[in-house]
Amino acid sequence: MTAKTKTSAGLGARHDRTVQEYQHDTYKLRGKLREPTVCTECGAVFHKGRWTWGAKPLDADEITCPACMRIRDKYPKGLVTLKGAFKDDQHEQVTGLVRNAEETEKREHPLSRIMSIETKPEGLVISTTDSHLPRRIGEALKHAYHGELELHYDKDEDFVRVTWTR
Repeated sequence: MTAKTKTSAGLGARHDRTVQEYQHDTYKLRGKLREPTVCTECGAVFHKGRWTWGAKPLDADEITCPACMRIRDKYPKGLVTLKGAFKDDQHEQVTGLVRNAEETEKREHPLSRIMSIETKPEGLVISTTDSHLPRRIGEALKHAYHGELELHYDKDEDFVRVTWTR
């Protein structure tokens, strides 16, 4: 027989358990990097606990940043799909707006980048290195050209799918 024991505060039985990691990201760096550290591929600098753009310090360690690793491995963290005839009729303007949205985000967050822009049967597909950039791109498209915007965040993964249709 087992008996449930109450804690002195009357809050119920104590259950010891191990806490599982909420999200697993292979590209997230384990531990803290020595500062300053520079990405060997893109030149981003890890300084004061975050990645920034700047001049390479002389005594900097070197590593490949998570965004460059994702680009190398072709493993996106977000996808934007553009559907409808409008993307074809105004291709240069639409891709220019997408690139401008990337530049705005990348200026402040060096790990937010477009990996590729490909024409596929489902539409124009843009893959990104982080999960915030797709939403920014989708909202920029909706603000500029209206249309319909759908956002889908995967429950178990830190991955976003954005679909814009016009």
